[in-house]
Amino acid sequence: MVRGLFGRPFYWAETKEQMYLIGVKSLFLISLTGIFAGMGFALAFAVELADFGAKNYLGRIMSISIVRELGPVLSGLMIAARVAAGITAEIGAMKSSDQLDAMIAFGIDPIKKVVVPRLISLMVMVPALTVVMDIIAIIGGWFVASFVSNVSSNLYWSTVREKLIFGNMLLGLMKPAAFSLIIASVSCYKGFTSEGGTKGVGRATTESVVLSSITILIVNFFITKIIFATLKGYL
Repeated sequence: MVRGLFGRPFYWAETKEQMYLIGVKSLFLISLTGIFAGMGFALAFAVELADFGAKNYLGRIMSISIVRELGPVLSGLMIAARVAAGITAEIGAMKSSDQLDAMIAFGIDPIKKVVVPRLISLMVMVPALTVVMDIIAIIGGWFVASFVSNVSSNLYWSTVREKLIFGNMLLGLMKPAAFSLIIASVSCYKGFTSEGGTKGVGRATTESVVLSSITILIVNFFITKIIFATLKGYL
């Protein structure tokens, strides 16, 4: 799959189509998830911080938790739930209807034609959607801070900016890049190896979503641990 990224031919039309289907079509889901997740986190944090008289730190906590963990993980899980199922089902249907064999018969590499456009699209769109998730979740936290917890807007945004530093943003962008590889590899593999007709495609789709989600959570832990061990002074 990675080897297919290099060398001709490049299927730009398919890549642009997948960017639209994966990125633009997921925007509403990401936005809805981000606003309510941010509001929920802010409300929970504000209640706990109020017990210690530390509501002024709400922006710092929101910035750290969203950029480092909440944004990348939630974006990865939402995209895995929506996109991995679609990719696996589409490739599985192509296999069961012998379309992949027809490509090979006409001298077309299914990896470059089917897999690589989806991989490139995920590598571009998952980080982009994660940034959108981060922004919307922080805005949701601002709404709760200003209208529910009585934290001034200026204080909230100034404390948010304090933690938007190099280390946190690097960690927040490395994770979705890794998650995009996970979603692409798992969903395409399950699609290419599905067997048993439509029932097999349905089973492969379920396995694809479950395996992608579990792998994202596991990889998230190890990336966080590695980054903390190597870039602790920048976080």
